[in-house]
Amino acid sequence: MDPLRDLRTALQSGEYEVERSGDARSSVQTVTNFADLGINDDLYRAICKMGFRNPSRIQETALPILMENPPTNMMAQSQSGTGKTAAFLLAALTRVKAENQWPQVLIILPTLELAEQIATQCRQMLQFTSGIEVRHAVRGEVLPRRLTLREQVVIGTPGKLADWALRREHFDIKKIRVFVLDEADVMMSEKGHYVACINIHRRLDADNCQMLLFSATFDAAVITLADAIIKEPFVKITLRTEELALGNISHYYMHTRSEKEKLEAISTLYQLHNIGQAIIFCRTRASAFRIAGLMRELGQKVASLHGELEPSERLAIIEGFRRGNQKVLTTTNVCARGIDILSVTLVINYDLPLSSDGQADIEIYYHRVGRTGRFGRHGTAVDFINPTNLMEVAALKQIERELRIEARFIDHESFESVTSMEPSH
Repeated sequence: MDPLRDLRTALQSGEYEVERSGDARSSVQTVTNFADLGINDDLYRAICKMGFRNPSRIQETALPILMENPPTNMMAQSQSGTGKTAAFLLAALTRVKAENQWPQVLIILPTLELAEQIATQCRQMLQFTSGIEVRHAVRGEVLPRRLTLREQVVIGTPGKLADWALRREHFDIKKIRVFVLDEADVMMSEKGHYVACINIHRRLDADNCQMLLFSATFDAAVITLADAIIKEPFVKITLRTEELALGNISHYYMHTRSEKEKLEAISTLYQLHNIGQAIIFCRTRASAFRIAGLMRELGQKVASLHGELEPSERLAIIEGFRRGNQKVLTTTNVCARGIDILSVTLVINYDLPLSSDGQADIEIYYHRVGRTGRFGRHGTAVDFINPTNLMEVAALKQIERELRIEARFIDHESFESVTSMEPSH
């Protein structure tokens, strides 16, 4: 199956393009009110309590399709912070039969933090619903050898889910009715994740399971994965190219010729009082520790996150930062995707993300700066660039070109003003 073959309908909905395969129903409808979806009273009451008022652009486009009967498979492109998670959770939960005490929804995510975050959101949606339970499957979770899962929704990372479903057989994967693969672009960047996802998918009852794939970017690698997972009839929802620029985020760069100048700029950042919280992305754990250590010496509250921490430690750090216990989080790319903390107003790229050949890693940069400007709020991103390093200078130009942004130069004296500037377009 070629996901671009025999697409007979291409309809624009706001900034999204909706394409249906030849066997899919031809009409595309949108909704402007959650009540119009016909969801049950308990779910509707929960999403209202969670603060959902009107559907976001991706929700108003995707939800009517996700909730069609018989179910339609979908691949969808959506930036983080757009309400994409709520869309697939809401649709999946409407298909769960509470009386059947076995897993019916399987959601795969690339990181422990994302799995925990989405499991929490799922439980919030179920706060008024009886009989539907959620289990998250991540590193550190151990089940008794012969235990059979009774929870209807299982959310976890690829390796752990493959272990539970295929190796230890803690649940019957043939009974899964909704399969969600989120952050597909991340899965493709990790060979182990990709293999685990494909192995899980092969064991599903494809004729009786709705397949959903979501990705922030839709490059050739993601299309390859979608080709293996999404069967016809399907719907493909993509962002128009001009919508990928993260237009609600102001982009700036500073010249920092040494580690000393970088640390001086970070010290200036901590003196600001009009920025909510900030995340500083570093290339290495050593840099993250160095920055965090310096800030603690200056009496600042700062947390440091990296992939070598135990799962419980990583979750505790993120939860503390979410609660506002620290003003700044220093981290490697472990925190670059999917973490929704609305009070983050500033992202600092202490080191630009570069691939092994010295090119800009556009995908990582995109996800890093997407930690601010959540759900349409204004955010600011600042890149530290060494003007004598031609590789860094070229990488910034590549980022500007491919993401269609314009990063404006600022110096140390004007640094404080960035938090009050409007986004550049």
